[in-house]
Amino acid sequence: MTAYIALVLAGLAVLTMPIYAVVTRGRPIDPEVARRPTTVLLGYWIRDWVMWTIRPLERALIASRIDPAVLNVTGALLGLAAGIAYVERQPGVAGWCILLGGLADIMDGRIARARNMVSTFGEFLDSVLDRFAEVFAFVGLAFYLAWSPWGVLATTLAAGSSLLVSYARAKAGQVGVDCRGGVMQRAERLVLLALASLLDGPLAAATDWPEGAVLLAVVALIGIGAFGTAVFRTVVVARVLRRS
Repeated sequence: MTAYIALVLAGLAVLTMPIYAVVTRGRPIDPEVARRPTTVLLGYWIRDWVMWTIRPLERALIASRIDPAVLNVTGALLGLAAGIAYVERQPGVAGWCILLGGLADIMDGRIARARNMVSTFGEFLDSVLDRFAEVFAFVGLAFYLAWSPWGVLATTLAAGSSLLVSYARAKAGQVGVDCRGGVMQRAERLVLLALASLLDGPLAAATDWPEGAVLLAVVALIGIGAFGTAVFRTVVVARVLRRS
């Protein structure tokens, strides 16, 4: 049921794209979207459309004067909920938790900047709790895919490589290099994992595929892509430091 609700909502969201294209014609894209690197999966247009669709919620949260730290903690708790949902063999519920956690992750930084509450405390809390949320989700996913040795291997690779991507960027920042590129950044990982979680059950029911087959394939893709992203960032930063 959760997957079908998601499909309906996704269809309604897609219907807003022509409206967005008309309303935003000629205006610059969102500044936060503009300063982040694009990827094959999530280009500037898609990201700006997402920011446009969630702007009413952003305004409401700013008006409510919610502390961004509350959204940081909410994102981590939703990651924990996703992990529990996987253990309980409810991938659709896990997919919703991942999507809502991603929304909380978007909102915390935007609200902090809008309310002039940007701080090293907030930056630290945001980054670390994001890692907690991913680990929670992947641990639960390992239980869900435990029927296949390949599933456990793919989940381990995805979890480890996701942490390597974040560590490479953090370490690069410590040595004075800003490196955010790669095909499998956090946003891409969240979108792919959430969609696969929502579609796994319906596709298994409509085909002869075993339950978890779609998730296994997507998690393997995330693992390979994230590992490649970590290698890419390592090489880029090493070259910059070697030249300097």
